[in-house]
Amino acid sequence: MAEKMDNSRMTHNILPDGKKFVSPLADNILEWFYRIAASGYFPARWIGPDYSALPLSVNVEGRLKLEIVSHCWRYAKILTYQLSSLVLFPPRETELTMTVFYSPGDEETLRVLNFFGRKNVPGVRWNWRPLPEHYLFRRAVGRNIAAKETVADWIFFTDCDVLFRERSIDLLGMELKERSDLLVFPRHHMVSELLPNDDPVLNNQHIEIRDIDPDGFFTEERNRAVGAFQITRGDAARLGGYCSNIGYYHRPVKKWRKTYEDRSFRWLLGTQGTMIDVPGFYRIRHAEKGRKGKKVGAA
Repeated sequence: MAEKMDNSRMTHNILPDGKKFVSPLADNILEWFYRIAASGYFPARWIGPDYSALPLSVNVEGRLKLEIVSHCWRYAKILTYQLSSLVLFPPRETELTMTVFYSPGDEETLRVLNFFGRKNVPGVRWNWRPLPEHYLFRRAVGRNIAAKETVADWIFFTDCDVLFRERSIDLLGMELKERSDLLVFPRHHMVSELLPNDDPVLNNQHIEIRDIDPDGFFTEERNRAVGAFQITRGDAARLGGYCSNIGYYHRPVKKWRKTYEDRSFRWLLGTQGTMIDVPGFYRIRHAEKGRKGKKVGAA
């Protein structure tokens, strides 16, 4: 599934790998069903898995292994800042794998990945994962692949507009070593104003190492583990994937879909997440959504 598919073989409803798009009626029914279910109207045990079978505590010996999982569709300029932050502020005490899911047809993103893939950053392993665009459009697909395959102690599901500055990765690693929660998230992170597409931060034409001015960011607080800040134990990820028992979230789609599966992931884990205090996370808010090709609200 991670190989590029020949779109010339695609019919209206059938992909080259033999999978079909969900019909519009079934799509609406299933989307609303799982949105309602994730609100607590159905017990998560009906779908599983049974996370209570996991050990109550995690024993991490030596350097903590962390995998960050991001994805990019026509957000190459913002992805440049995310990957730059790991070059400029690499971890010293944490073994980090940076995984990015992308479509080979997104040539600008591919150029950015090729640029950073040539950078040898101590403590960081680059892991670029291609997906056909109809699978990339459903964020849970890549996250589920990463969750099932990870060898990390903890896995951090994020978006490509999140930056990791200062000592954020090592401080996070130190915090995670002491925790046994299934899901955690930073209590605070820094966010920019809502930037138009012609803002100098976004209007960069050359691929190079870039950094933001932190003075242009302000504090935002969250009360649950939203999609860009979902940090879960590696054993939990390997057991349940990312909503792996909900087949609807792993079907190909014709366009980018809203990420309602973020709520389902919390529902299946049985928690909204535990707040932790780790500084150094920044998020670039952007008015123009590259994945949709039109202006919408905040990121």
